[in-house]
Amino acid sequence: MKKILLILMIIALIIGIRRTGLYEYLTLENLQSSKILLANFVAKNYSLAVITYIISYIIITALSLPGAAIMTLAGGFLFGIAIGALYVNIGATFGATGAFLCARYLLGDFLQKKYAPKLQTFNDEITTNGYSYLLTLRFIPVFPFFLINILTGLTRIPLATFIWTTSLGIIPGSLAYTFAGHELNRINSLTEILSPHVILAFCLLAGLALLPLLIKKIRA
Repeated sequence: MKKILLILMIIALIIGIRRTGLYEYLTLENLQSSKILLANFVAKNYSLAVITYIISYIIITALSLPGAAIMTLAGGFLFGIAIGALYVNIGATFGATGAFLCARYLLGDFLQKKYAPKLQTFNDEITTNGYSYLLTLRFIPVFPFFLINILTGLTRIPLATFIWTTSLGIIPGSLAYTFAGHELNRINSLTEILSPHVILAFCLLAGLALLPLLIKKIRA
């Protein structure tokens, strides 16, 4: 009953947020048009702005709502590249952990039984390769962030491993997006951020994460 009540509360929260339509304002166009207003607010209320930003990022990520990419851009514009990436990392890591825990303790057993054949490959990869596989998924931005949080929650990977691989693995993407946010006037669409050179760099990082696995297989 506790699980059912908690699930209903989360569903009600998601529905409530969606009905307000607040997340619909998280677009590149709105960010660009409101940049002066936002910058003035941060300049006058820095601590409040930081707390509001991180909490908002945690809620969006934990509930798997759209808008995380725009929030990351906003972090770079409002707080700078390095500091913005730090705030993004905090919000994204805590939010991802919330989604992970919900998937594991509220839906994990049910979904594992219902979709066991479909989840078998993912489970096998996590069991065999552990952190290397998870780091690879984080380094390559073509895999949806929220989907990794939920699917990993359905596995038996330790929570501590999930947290540190998430925090480390999202650093390159966070830096790329906060840099783009810092150069907000030059960005016309989100696709411009993930240029072929940027994706290639992420793939190289993913290759480095898989290097221990490759060495292990070669030795075997």
